[in-house]
Amino acid sequence: MLSRVRVSRALPSSSSSALGFCLAHPPPAARAAIFSFRSLSSPPSHHQAPRGSRKMSTFKQEPHKLLVIPGPIEVTDEVLYANAHPSVSHVSPEFVPVFGDCIRMIREVLYTADAQPFIISGSGTLGWDQVASNLVEPGENVLVLNSGYFGDSFADCLRTYGASVDELRAPFGKAVEPFSLEVALHSKKYKLVAFTHVDTSTGVLSDAKGIAEIVKKVSPDTLIALDGVCSVASEEIQQDAWGIDVVLTASQKGLGTPPGLSILVASQRAIKVFEERKAAVTSYYASWKKWLPIMRAYESGSAAYFATPPVNLIYAFHASLTQLTKQAPSLADRFRLHREASARVKAAAAELGLRQLPLVDEQAANGMTALWFPEGLVAADLLPRLVKRGVVVAAGLHKDNKEKYFRIGHMGVSVVDPQRGDVDKVIVALKESLAEAKASKNL
Repeated sequence: MLSRVRVSRALPSSSSSALGFCLAHPPPAARAAIFSFRSLSSPPSHHQAPRGSRKMSTFKQEPHKLLVIPGPIEVTDEVLYANAHPSVSHVSPEFVPVFGDCIRMIREVLYTADAQPFIISGSGTLGWDQVASNLVEPGENVLVLNSGYFGDSFADCLRTYGASVDELRAPFGKAVEPFSLEVALHSKKYKLVAFTHVDTSTGVLSDAKGIAEIVKKVSPDTLIALDGVCSVASEEIQQDAWGIDVVLTASQKGLGTPPGLSILVASQRAIKVFEERKAAVTSYYASWKKWLPIMRAYESGSAAYFATPPVNLIYAFHASLTQLTKQAPSLADRFRLHREASARVKAAAAELGLRQLPLVDEQAANGMTALWFPEGLVAADLLPRLVKRGVVVAAGLHKDNKEKYFRIGHMGVSVVDPQRGDVDKVIVALKESLAEAKASKNL
């Protein structure tokens, strides 16, 4: 019986060969592990039931610092255990329905009946490449609503594939004004409007529903692409009802899975535009010509091959999607809990005299909070003190002000499982660390 296994923080949890080596030749670093298998009732079987139903027993993660950056985030024990699934073939009968379920369940998260998911090995950035190479032909006009660092990058990606890109740049800390969007749409015909729902660099939330309404009113043929890397599963997105053609995201934020999956969901209208394009797709790996048959095959219960999917990550994603769509709290309650946790963190910060980076309360994300450092303090004064108290937050990211602010993530299990006390721990650590930092500077 395997009573206890510790796996090094540096060891990729999806690497079965590395895990096997670690078991046979445990390195010193294994003592610093972040998770363990405790008292498993039986050795892992290589003939597990489909749909990720492997018995978890009493698996618990090792104690570790609380990760509250805006992604990656904390994941549940069930998700981490699923990520340690024994190696199976990506075309095996036991894996095919797991992948198929993931395709179906991500639709539920986005409230869409028939949009086409693409679940591909890669980061959220790969979603930009999919949009740029499959939906936009060289020379076609694209409008990017830019509210931060990731708006810059999305625009850069589109230009790389030959799009003619115009940008509406919001002032730092704000979203693009609806009137500016309407004026731009009247001035030129655009193939696609792209925007970042929550820009991780600023914590600014754009009004996805409002943007879609304006585009539909002024330019109904224009496609709408939403970068939801930092919003899916922490902000409500009604893809069908709002008329969003593309939602692109990644596994490591609100979806509560380790990093490594690029997830994109395209409306049937977007698929039709792709199928009717005249120019060849301008990417090889990101081409829907390659991936669409794969996704359709797995959803229908058959295996297909273009490139090997990250099998263990998909087992982990399945576990997380099951929690999101089949277990309590419901999706609606999850969104409510994110709003409530966000309000708590922001109120606590205000009581401490910290100002939010978003200039408009309604444009502040519910899955993260961006805060200016007080006068006289910098990242080195506050962030290490939070780490000493077991809380890891993120420094600033936007190039213009990255030394002047920091970011706290509050999404996923840290929000929806109040018994963990994660939000309380963040607030207490912030209060104590800020007081200590100010005292050290006589502020």
